[in-house]
Amino acid sequence: MAELDKVRWHCRRGLLELDIILERFNRQHLAVLAPGQLEQFKELLALDDNHLLDLILGREVLEEERLHSMLQLLQAA
Repeated sequence: MAELDKVRWHCRRGLLELDIILERFNRQHLAVLAPGQLEQFKELLALDDNHLLDLILGREVLEEERLHSMLQLLQAA
């Protein structure tokens, strides 16, 4: 399985709201992410569903500053 296919598979989550956001992000950005950005995205995907959704919706603050630009892309999706 290609790396992007694996990432798409990991985007399938348990929260409908998060699934919708990640699907939109995949359509708009996934294919054109630089390798470093892809690694950042995978780090965010490693978070649990509720925490990731809270970060995207701005209900929590992301402490890892190096992931802020990727979070902003997710928020814009």
